[in-house]
Amino acid sequence: MNAMQTENYNYKVVRQFAIMSVVWGIVGMAVGVLIAAQLMFPALNFDIPWLSYGRLRPLHTNAVIFAFGGCVLMATSFYAVQRTSHTRLFSDKLAAFVFWGWQLVIVLAAITLPMGLTSAKEYAELEWPIDILITIVWVAYAVVFFGTIMKRRVSHIYVANWFFGAFIITVAVLHLVNSMALPVDWSKSYSVYSGAIDAMVQWWYGHNAVGFYLTAGFLGIMYYFVPKQAGRPVYSYRLSIVHFWALIAVYMWAGPHHLHYSSLPDWAQSLGMVFSLILLAPSWGGMINGIMTLSGAWHKLRTDPIIKFLIVSLSFYGMSTFEGPMMSIKTVNALSHNTDWTIGHVHSGALGWVAMVSIGALYSLIPGLFGKKEMYSIRLINMHFWWSTIGVVLYIASMWIAGVTQGLMWRATNQDGTLTYSFVQSLEATYPYYGIRLLGGVIFLSGMFLMAYNVYKTVRNPQPADTAIPQPV
Repeated sequence: MNAMQTENYNYKVVRQFAIMSVVWGIVGMAVGVLIAAQLMFPALNFDIPWLSYGRLRPLHTNAVIFAFGGCVLMATSFYAVQRTSHTRLFSDKLAAFVFWGWQLVIVLAAITLPMGLTSAKEYAELEWPIDILITIVWVAYAVVFFGTIMKRRVSHIYVANWFFGAFIITVAVLHLVNSMALPVDWSKSYSVYSGAIDAMVQWWYGHNAVGFYLTAGFLGIMYYFVPKQAGRPVYSYRLSIVHFWALIAVYMWAGPHHLHYSSLPDWAQSLGMVFSLILLAPSWGGMINGIMTLSGAWHKLRTDPIIKFLIVSLSFYGMSTFEGPMMSIKTVNALSHNTDWTIGHVHSGALGWVAMVSIGALYSLIPGLFGKKEMYSIRLINMHFWWSTIGVVLYIASMWIAGVTQGLMWRATNQDGTLTYSFVQSLEATYPYYGIRLLGGVIFLSGMFLMAYNVYKTVRNPQPADTAIPQPV
């Protein structure tokens, strides 16, 4: 009998979140490809307000971060906490509520954002009734996760659960503080903060959403699935604990680097820069720990495309966590801020790190969840890996070049102090790179369709299509 059937675990909610991760991944990335195309061909908004770039862009970020990323985090955390605690989820009914409640949040976001109903706060655009629903669902999620930890049958709490736990608690605090608003009616509210204070609170939230939602949560995935897929213990358990405490202690203070050369006090800007630079050490400690877990099993990189996804995602994590601190240095930020370099940086983290570690974890997880020995086709996983990697490289390289070009053109001056280039000239210079970015996005999205097909065939087919690597349970 399958090992997953002999244990009394709740895999129904994990299966639901895993499948919806693939669905929302395609939806969110498809919207991203559309708005990338609109930047090249503005007529693609078809003069329809709901399809305008300004309305679809927050839909894209919310769909990728909270729909795709959220479903991946909930699937993997519910799975890992049961397996490492040797006990069933705290409450099946509450877990079901978390799933359906989160899907309702996503659907409401997909309706309201194209309508232009927004608080206009980055990564926190949803209006106050939806914010309240998010809070209720998140509290239920926390109760299920920590309730399962409390009823565990082993004394030890595995490090992946530390990262999942920190992500759940911190995101709750961030959401509550940043979303405090005064409602005008059911569809509009205004922040209780004003001016520079509102900006400071927003980027305390915004950067820590990156730090805890898109970093700590997905590091929990890394610490569970890399050792499992590699069949090796974590390279250094001591380093994983140091990594955890250093990361959560330092990340909280890095947000002001988004507000260089703004009305925020200079000391606050400098504080954000200093903590961003310190952040490089724990970030790279985690990357090294993950990659070195493959020690003694490097040969698997040749044969196991799931390992390729996981390890290459760590490489992108290391690259983006070097790039972020570098861009926080004021002299570098003077060139990079408000340019497409920032877009390249965000997507090296979002596509290279978050999406690829998510895809690897889902490929590792799905066969066992549905009682299969392996994915339908390992060849398709390998193809997906290369499409994803090529897509990411095209995307971020084009945005790096476009961003540096923009920064240099915007600050170029003639001898008399007048600007050398107009803004339109800078757009003309970067236009070809928008085409390369669009191509990279299309290739990455195509890989997600490959994944959807592979997952469908895995769930529906009784037998795999080709010989595959045994999956960890």
